[in-house]
Amino acid sequence: MPTTDPGAAKNDAGARRPACDAPRPRRLIGVVLIAAAFVALSLGVGFLWFVGHLPAGDSTPNRTADGIVVLTGRASRISDAIELLASGRGRRLLISGVYPTTTAAAIARLVPEHQRWVVCCVDLDHSAVNTTGNAIQTRGWVIQHDMKSLIVVTSNYHMPRAMTELAHQLPNVALIAYPVVPERVRIESWWSSPTTARLLLAEYLKYIRTMIRTKTALVLSRPGGP
Repeated sequence: MPTTDPGAAKNDAGARRPACDAPRPRRLIGVVLIAAAFVALSLGVGFLWFVGHLPAGDSTPNRTADGIVVLTGRASRISDAIELLASGRGRRLLISGVYPTTTAAAIARLVPEHQRWVVCCVDLDHSAVNTTGNAIQTRGWVIQHDMKSLIVVTSNYHMPRAMTELAHQLPNVALIAYPVVPERVRIESWWSSPTTARLLLAEYLKYIRTMIRTKTALVLSRPGGP
């Protein structure tokens, strides 16, 4: 009568187990690859949406506001903002993020025909070193002057991130975008310029990071948390 050796059966089971477990690493790798492909596809589609919604030309605001803020960069942004101030689009202008050594007199030399506006109605912020800092400094300025609406002047590709930061700091203030189109950044043919493509991709990733940070902060600030 045949007998069964428990030790042999145990050894046989142990020998067979790797054959069952072997596909697991391959399945895990497959899941990771699919997830990575999904993330890459989502980022790619999001990037195309981001670029497609950037204004390709300057557009004058269709309404006035209590104030105007320009996030510094090229001198053309400052000139455009002062033109808005001089045309009565706002009662005061904040130039946020200027160099520590920049003075009102230096700003006035950019637009000699509007020097009186610079003297009476332009404030300089020397503290901000990035877009988050711009928004924080703008918030203090808006509160100080009891403003309920604000025209935002910055480059077209920077506008989505700037508006997100400002909306986070000023949820009860109406924000009106005034995008300035840099001469060297051709949105309509961005794919033909590696420099422009890299600039837009970097700005898109910063925008995504800003969206995640501000939305997370909003959820955490609610009573009871998430």
